[in-house]
Amino acid sequence: MAGLRVFVLLLFGALMIPHPAAAQYFWLAPDFKGAPLASYEPGAGVAMPGATVAEQRAAIAWNMRSGLNVAALQCGNEPVLRTLENYNAILSNHSTELKSVLATLTGYFKRVNKNPRLADRALDSFGTKTYSGFSAVSGLRGFCTVSSQVSRDGLFTPRGKFAEFAANQLRTLRNSLIFKGDQQFRGVSQLSRLRLPRLDEQCWKKNRYLNICGFNN
Repeated sequence: MAGLRVFVLLLFGALMIPHPAAAQYFWLAPDFKGAPLASYEPGAGVAMPGATVAEQRAAIAWNMRSGLNVAALQCGNEPVLRTLENYNAILSNHSTELKSVLATLTGYFKRVNKNPRLADRALDSFGTKTYSGFSAVSGLRGFCTVSSQVSRDGLFTPRGKFAEFAANQLRTLRNSLIFKGDQQFRGVSQLSRLRLPRLDEQCWKKNRYLNICGFNN
């Protein structure tokens, strides 16, 4: 009985030890929802002139894969979003279809570039530009938020349906690259209303700051 009491006390003490909280996104996210893509239209990704319907579908799927890959790398500071875990699970669950997608894209560049070396370079260039197209700086918060939601949907997409999922979600993922602020306080610019004090030499006398240069001016 005494041993049980000791165990309970130790367990209670362990629970009382503070642990760092996982990072959270506390904001009202904008609505980035976009309509499904019917084709590989301008703006969907790197242009592929003369691509067949199958090649366009492959390009859409590869753009989605690339975007979620970038999110897995860029959104690691917010582990609660699980962009990395979702992306790895998607790669595993949809590996067969993604191999087919890559083969279709490879076939396109071989078809439009008869020289094998030029075809390989064109495919590499397509991949590099596609990844770069998802680089988010000012819009990172929105991109990471949407990537988390989209990757979760992709995680539960049945095998063989990844291209269809990509066509439905790619526009939404690209919309999230555009910077939009917290919608709870939209229309209010705090910085534009902030009054800063002057800090030039005329505002100091014998190392003392003159109030006339401050907020009361």
